[in-house]
Amino acid sequence: MKHRATWTAAAVILLAAFAVGQAPDQYLDVFVVQVRPEKRADFDAISKKMVAANRQNKGDEWLAMETVYGTMNRVTLVSMRQSYGDTEKAGDAFYAALQKSMGKAGADKAFQEFNTCLETSWSELRKRRWDLSSNAPADGAALAKLTGESRWLRTSIIHVKPGRGPELEELLKEVKAAREKNSPDVTTLVSQTVAGREGTIYYVTTFEKSMAGFDSIAPLPKVLGEEAYAHYLKTGSEIVENTETVINRFLPEISNPPAEVMAAAPDYWSPKPVVAKAASPKKSVVNASETAKEKEEVKK
Repeated sequence: MKHRATWTAAAVILLAAFAVGQAPDQYLDVFVVQVRPEKRADFDAISKKMVAANRQNKGDEWLAMETVYGTMNRVTLVSMRQSYGDTEKAGDAFYAALQKSMGKAGADKAFQEFNTCLETSWSELRKRRWDLSSNAPADGAALAKLTGESRWLRTSIIHVKPGRGPELEELLKEVKAAREKNSPDVTTLVSQTVAGREGTIYYVTTFEKSMAGFDSIAPLPKVLGEEAYAHYLKTGSEIVENTETVINRFLPEISNPPAEVMAAAPDYWSPKPVVAKAASPKKSVVNASETAKEKEEVKK
């Protein structure tokens, strides 16, 4: 769902890379929309049409999610890019897929209808920070599998004071080292905004198959230890403007995931449409006594 002219493509969230292997530079093309509550059904319906058009015509690929704990009716669409140039190519592919499916007039109308469903929207480009991520999968295939099998994402959004980004990165590297030593089964992926938002922002995300999975993640005081955690708090209070933690869940019905992600859970990422069963004809209930009376009347 990306169209850079009218509809730039989409918790505040960070997703796994889908390329084979982890390239030095990878970007997350993010489009966040605040949907009007009364327009949510229309938004979903239009989004499904756009998904179908891109699947049928080999357009763009993206994952959609909605915020469950945080601002309600907020939907985020995210695509993986290898370069700035990829964002333009993907936008062209997205629009071409819609035109092929709907025609130019139909595609333009779809964009207009989509925009009427929104209170606000914004797009941003984030750079993947593998050097700050903990226990990252070994390659793109493993990362796609992690994403495909996940249903929930918890993201901490960290706004850093001007010029203090390097200091936060040192803290995140300490957390990375501690996580990889003490919690080797917990993957956290970090990205950083490079365009589209004011200030310096980092995103730290964990993926889980269920909400219960977050219960088993060791808290930072336990991971870092008492002394290191005290240092983390002190330094953080000096360099961080504010933080926010949100929890999102994937929306497979308005996602068009890469093949590697879909292969991890095809029934989830490509749900079959629900077909309503035809209602069985109602059997008339005949009152025996009334029938007998009717017969007597006929005889008379």
